[in-house]
Amino acid sequence: MNDRVERLEREVRLLKFFASCTSVLLLVGALAAAHTNNSDDQVLRARGIVIVDDAGRERILIGAPIPEAKNRLRTNLTRVDSAWAGRYPKGAYMKWYADYRNAVSGMLVLDEHGVDRVVVGDSLPDPNIGRRIGSSAGVLINDAQGFERSGYGLLSVKGSDRVVLGLDTNRGEEGVVLAVIDGGRLGVHVAGRGFLGFFGAAPAADSLGGIGESVAGLLLKQGAAVKRLTP
Repeated sequence: MNDRVERLEREVRLLKFFASCTSVLLLVGALAAAHTNNSDDQVLRARGIVIVDDAGRERILIGAPIPEAKNRLRTNLTRVDSAWAGRYPKGAYMKWYADYRNAVSGMLVLDEHGVDRVVVGDSLPDPNIGRRIGSSAGVLINDAQGFERSGYGLLSVKGSDRVVLGLDTNRGEEGVVLAVIDGGRLGVHVAGRGFLGFFGAAPAADSLGGIGESVAGLLLKQGAAVKRLTP
């Protein structure tokens, strides 16, 4: 009986040894294959990532472009019609909206209701009130209704670049804008309720203030009247 027990123990130890060797060989083979297929074995490659909250709602979308999300307001035309179309003449908004860009290559953060709140990436989505005049890369921040309230980015328009930081009012108007436009305006302007203040430089062809002359310094306007213009 003792001989049989000792023999079984030896066989078990031998099997464990061979199992350990096999595991090591398999691990080495897997690492070698990964290194062969990818020169940097620390890189995680994926077509898209969706992060959900405790309730299972899609909250963060990452991809190039971002993946689809069933609870995203902007890609649900029934919800779009209900949420935003009522601000415009009947039937008009949904025709415009059909051409709006909703995708982005980067990251989108949704709130619990599926409203776009923060966007970071390239080829940013259009605002829900109209199409952009060019392709934009940067950051967007929307309010709880999905209307753009702030953004920073580089906008390319007909081969010319515009670097813009904007803060919008709750009426969809540009409140404070810092802009550097190739061949155009350089400065900051504050606008609201018929008032315009600008400090910087702008050529006569710039639409700023509608005064038909170049600006280099400080411009203050109330309505159509130019209150102060410093050369």
